[in-house]
Amino acid sequence: MRPKRFRARLVAGRRLPHHPRMNPDIETIAADAVWDVERPFVEIAVIGAADIDRFGHTNNVVYLSLLERVAWSHSVSLGLDFESYEQLGSGCVARRHELDYLAPTFAGDTLWLATWVHENDFRLSMWRRYQIVRAADRKTVLRGQTQWVCVDMKSGRPKRMPPAFRAYRPWPRREGSAA
Repeated sequence: MRPKRFRARLVAGRRLPHHPRMNPDIETIAADAVWDVERPFVEIAVIGAADIDRFGHTNNVVYLSLLERVAWSHSVSLGLDFESYEQLGSGCVARRHELDYLAPTFAGDTLWLATWVHENDFRLSMWRRYQIVRAADRKTVLRGQTQWVCVDMKSGRPKRMPPAFRAYRPWPRREGSAA
């Protein structure tokens, strides 16, 4: 019997074979049990040759950039884009990043990027968590979190969160998870 041929799809300029197990849609990925929380916000990224450092694996700065990208995408999905920040006169800036690199990734790896709001005091700060999973083996390669602080868009000084920032609600946790 001949092996099945799968149609290819283009992701970030690269042709990837289309197979439900290899390239599921975002909803399927978000519902996967691999995550620390129930159905996080998820995006897909493919590591390119330019993302590789002299050690031959993905550079740590690339991971930080991916985390910023998925955080902004999640914020936009909640109705809070940069224009909203400007209209509200309030925005969130990073105060602290904590990243745990659990396994290396390499050029050509497809990564699933997940984020969720872990804690929010609805006054000045919130913690957003991240999990990056290598799609090929469903292995978590990074866990991290960022403390975001609400600031006045003109002065840059800390400012109480406006009511619109209630959209940044903490995410439901999985049963028995410390996430």
